[in-house]
Amino acid sequence: MGCGKTMQLLQVAFNYEERGHKVCVIKPKTDTKNGTKLLTRIGPERETDFCFDQKLNLFQAILKNYQNVHCVLVDESQFLTKKQVNELMLVTIKLNIPVMCYGLRLNFRREDGGFEGATRLLQIAHDIEEIKTICECGHKATYNARFLNGKLVADGPDVLIDGTSDVEYRALCPACYEKYLEEK
Repeated sequence: MGCGKTMQLLQVAFNYEERGHKVCVIKPKTDTKNGTKLLTRIGPERETDFCFDQKLNLFQAILKNYQNVHCVLVDESQFLTKKQVNELMLVTIKLNIPVMCYGLRLNFRREDGGFEGATRLLQIAHDIEEIKTICECGHKATYNARFLNGKLVADGPDVLIDGTSDVEYRALCPACYEKYLEEK
């Protein structure tokens, strides 16, 4: 959270379109924040081509409506199902369209158990690039910490979108995460 994943996605979309290529930008409906738009913390935004639920066959949707694009860009890819990740692999294999996914590796409990999409992407991705960010202390942040009413929480539902209540997510280094855990 807060490392610039969506900004990076928008930059890739811009680069393709600047060269006259078409892109398809999508996100799961699980991410209810900002509706169908992708917003960044520093300003740039973009309307998605479509949002999808966990039942949609992404290969079929792209085959039917977007097979003329040069790239598919997926935001919040941790919310994909394992099946949808496999369908996106078929997009790259059968349609020869690159697919770039942007999302979290781990949930707020520092586990992959809540994000089957992230786990499957890590298993089959051709390339994986980490987008680095820093913790409030200045060190490299590797954890996505959930705060409820200003206090770190290490349990609760896997999906709780920030901005919908008193929920906030912060990128933390392991030392700061542990420090906040001890304060509980």
